[in-house]
Amino acid sequence: MTEDTTDYADQIISFIQDIGLTVRFESVPEDTFLPGILIKDGIILVDRKQLKYPGDLLHEAGHLAVIPASRRHETGAYVGHNPSEEMAAIAWSWAALKHLNLAPEIVFHPDGYKGGSQSIIDNFSQQQYFGTPILSWLGMTQCAFASAENDRMEVVFPQMSKWLADEMPE
Repeated sequence: MTEDTTDYADQIISFIQDIGLTVRFESVPEDTFLPGILIKDGIILVDRKQLKYPGDLLHEAGHLAVIPASRRHETGAYVGHNPSEEMAAIAWSWAALKHLNLAPEIVFHPDGYKGGSQSIIDNFSQQQYFGTPILSWLGMTQCAFASAENDRMEVVFPQMSKWLADEMPE
């Protein structure tokens, strides 16, 4: 890892741990979906020697964050196969990078998101936030509210009221 990569990784890992997710440093297989990262039993395993994109840590944390607490410990390497959880994790990642004051390209780098990183950056930069209704449903943020002063909708996202989902709302 370069010095910048290490700095970003340290900042992101600190945030992930501060919100209550577990990060453990150990060797991971070289054939993981994301270089240097593996999720096992709801824990983010990080191999610093293989870590290529520290922003991927934030996105993987987003996957764990939007999964109900009762299922989080069951989560493994194949996180992200549920389209609604993927959209929510992308929106969560955007909120987290804004919270950490990181450039969007750190998380949404050109080698990720099946070539769609720039489209995600463009949409979210223009406040076209897909995935936020799921975060709102989970009680993690508010998509919009009516302002008493002028009766128009005000966007609250990317501010988060909590970083981890509890249980699924009824």
